[in-house]
Amino acid sequence: MMERVRRLWHWLCIVGLMSLMVGWMWTPTAIAQASKYYDPPLTFTGADLPNSDFSGRVMQATEFALGHFEFSSFRDAQLQGSIFSSSRLSEADFHGADLSYGMMDKADLTGADLSDGVFVETLFLRAILDDVTIAGADFTDALFDGTQQAQLCAIATGINPKTGISTRDSLLCP
Repeated sequence: MMERVRRLWHWLCIVGLMSLMVGWMWTPTAIAQASKYYDPPLTFTGADLPNSDFSGRVMQATEFALGHFEFSSFRDAQLQGSIFSSSRLSEADFHGADLSYGMMDKADLTGADLSDGVFVETLFLRAILDDVTIAGADFTDALFDGTQQAQLCAIATGINPKTGISTRDSLLCP
């Protein structure tokens, strides 16, 4: 019986030391050093920045949710994976921008210019798309409500200069 208790104590000590070593390796300092290789995402969540100029900027995975960006320019910006959920983007300029894998759900895009933009697998559910310009935009595998898709198909023209995909084909228009 005593030998059994000794063995159990021995294994508990080894497991305890290993736990301490693993815990020491992942101290806040170690985590901070590991994360120095990855910049935290930019966030403009809730920002009130109408008439801003983000043209040509590289801003992948940036958060713009719940913001006010009316009349702002995102022309030719690299915005892959960015989030614009519930933002006000009326009259915004996304001409030539790449917002692939992004989120524009519940965004107000009234009068926005999406022409020649790349919106591959972008989420547009419940977004307001009244009076948008979409000539040459690529919406391959983007997610729309049924009425949104029909609304965009009614005005879809052009071929995207970057991907070579027809706007009508990318929207799966009849």
